Amino acid sequence: MKSSLLRQAGAELVGTYALVTAGCGAIMVNAQTGELGHVGVSLTFGLIILVMIAAVGHISGAHFNPAVTIAFAITRHFPWRNVFIYVTAQIVGAVLGAMTLRFLIGDVAGLGVTLPSASIGQSFGMESLLSAVLMFVIISVATDTKAVGAPAALAIGFTVALDALWGGPITGASMNPARSFGPALIAGIWSNQWVYWIAPVVGAGIGAILYQLLREPT
Repeated sequence: MKSSLLRQAGAELVGTYALVTAGCGAIMVNAQTGELGHVGVSLTFGLIILVMIAAVGHISGAHFNPAVTIAFAITRHFPWRNVFIYVTAQIVGAVLGAMTLRFLIGDVAGLGVTLPSASIGQSFGMESLLSAVLMFVIISVATDTKAVGAPAALAIGFTVALDALWGGPITGASMNPARSFGPALIAGIWSNQWVYWIAPVVGAGIGAILYQLLREPT
């Protein structure tokens, strides 16, 4: 593996690790104390994404999400040959994050595992929609020179928070297979986890393709 790709994978691992420890950690802390509430948890997810994009976005592009990586590859903004490396790093980061939470806090709230609270069909549709919205914003600020700039991290972070605010009560608003897989693996909770792999990939692909259709030709 080239050293540049290794650094990029490392950044993806660190970013996804931070996402799980902060976001899922907020779920666990709220379950114990009730201090954060749904709004606080949603903002935590948005803020950690914002911060990590600012910290390592220039190294790896700050995907932190297998669905985002695959959507970028589908729209030819990311090489397919590097998808496996990125996704592996993201999954490892999520698993390490869940392990850290279990060590620090214990078996609380299923380590922040995502579980549908509605029907499978509704949950699949919700995760697909949330992921499409998120990817639409991500690809706009990542690939369009008219949109790229300092507000990029803010736009993506606030989109994550917004999606979590209204979609969280239905599905947990994962939008991210790695974020769901890490806690599921360490907590041993696998109920309907396939939803959190397939729906985000489908939704992110739709969001990326939709933006490609709408953007001005270059």
